[in-house]
Amino acid sequence: MSAFLIRRLLRFVVVCVGVSVVTFSILHASGDPVALIMPEAPEADRVKLREALGLSDPLPTQFVRFVTNAAHGEFGRSFFYREPAFGLVIERMPTTLALTCLAVAVALAVALPVGIYSAVRRNTVTDHAATVVVFLGQSMPVFWIGIMLMLLFAVQWRLLPVSGWDTWPSVVLPSVTLGAFTTPLFMRIIRSSMLEVINLDYVRTARAKGLSEWLVICRHALRNAALPIVTVIGLQFGLLLGGAVLTETVFAVPGVGRLLVRAIVQLDFPIVQAGVFLLAMIIVSVNFLVDVLYVYLNPTIRLR
Repeated sequence: MSAFLIRRLLRFVVVCVGVSVVTFSILHASGDPVALIMPEAPEADRVKLREALGLSDPLPTQFVRFVTNAAHGEFGRSFFYREPAFGLVIERMPTTLALTCLAVAVALAVALPVGIYSAVRRNTVTDHAATVVVFLGQSMPVFWIGIMLMLLFAVQWRLLPVSGWDTWPSVVLPSVTLGAFTTPLFMRIIRSSMLEVINLDYVRTARAKGLSEWLVICRHALRNAALPIVTVIGLQFGLLLGGAVLTETVFAVPGVGRLLVRAIVQLDFPIVQAGVFLLAMIIVSVNFLVDVLYVYLNPTIRLR
């Protein structure tokens, strides 16, 4: 078990370094932010601003400075907001995390009962209908789902607000949109996991004891089918954080995703670096926690 967790910690460090290198390289290959900040200024003024922002230093020097500062939680000041970039990202992170967690809750609320029922009633009309929904759902991009829900519930029926995050009604559409994006995958994994265990000996023994079907499914089958489900939730959490970027943009949610989109367009290096680095750390941390939970749930790994 100790060796398993040590390997995961080493992977955490490797991912941190990789994210730093990739983010820094892509940003500095994308263009000159000074040209956007001062489009009409003389070249002499642009040179002074580049020196003030540290953009005139050699790239290796800039990278070492970036890594050193990032290790201390310092990513510099935003080129456009003129405020600490890390503070701007941290200020909006609770909104993005809340949206992601609500999306997971929505997805599980739909996928868990449907996936279980589809496995128990295998090869029925309901099972085939759920399979069709899975294929259709996985082919739809999250921004298209958001636009369709917006047109239906906000524009056509006027039941929910079209944007914002300040009231409970305004939370519904973004959460359902992001949840609908991952519900089909959860349904497929839950169905597959249940099919693997539903006819095993211990489940048949529980039925032979006279336990109700609901008790057999929830207490015996679902508990042992939970391992792949937990793993997929951890992996999907990172994908949902990425999907939150588009969802926040569509619904004007004041989260990290919307901030990052603006920063990318403006070539605001400090905000992009701070946002991507923090999101990567959250994703890797969640995956590490899932690994720890997997070790706890799976005794075969604990014994290694």
